[in-house]
Parts: sequence; C-alpha cells; structure tokens
Amino acid sequence: MQKPSLNKTMISLTRFNRQVFLLNGLLVEQVEALPDTTITLVNGKKIVVLDDIDDVKLKLLQFYQTIGVIAAYKDHTTEG
Repeated sequence: MQKPSLNKTMISLTRFNRQVFLLNGLLVEQVEALPDTTITLVNGKKIVVLDDIDDVKLKLLQFYQTIGVIAAYKDHTTEG
C-alpha cells in the first residue's frame, strides 16, 4: 500500500516569521482577514499567516476536493 503524500493530506502555509508549515485542513473552523489572514482551528487556536485569504481559501478547497469532502466548487460571485 502506497503512503499518501503530505501535499495531499495537508496544506502548506507560511507563518509571519517566514517559516513554512503544513496544516491539516480538517482542523480549520474559519479564516478571516483582520487585516492579516487569521485561521481559527476547531480547538480555538489561532494562527496568523502571510498567505492571502483567497490563497488559503483555494488551498482548502483543493484539499477538500482531494480527500473527497466536496466534489466541486462554484464561485457564486461570478454568476451572470
């Protein structure tokens, strides 16, 4: 049995000190721009990252698609 690669089981983000880390996307409760991008985990811990809120959103959506939590994402702001 082949081990899943970490880039498919976690998302890569960058802390304010420029350290890259991997985060399990299933632990994310919410993401806010306060103005810095702040991620709140389900345990209440907050992580401030350099990544733009839209980049975090995209990484989370790709992660959820990879693990089969959501099948597709449709951006409702671009509907005509």
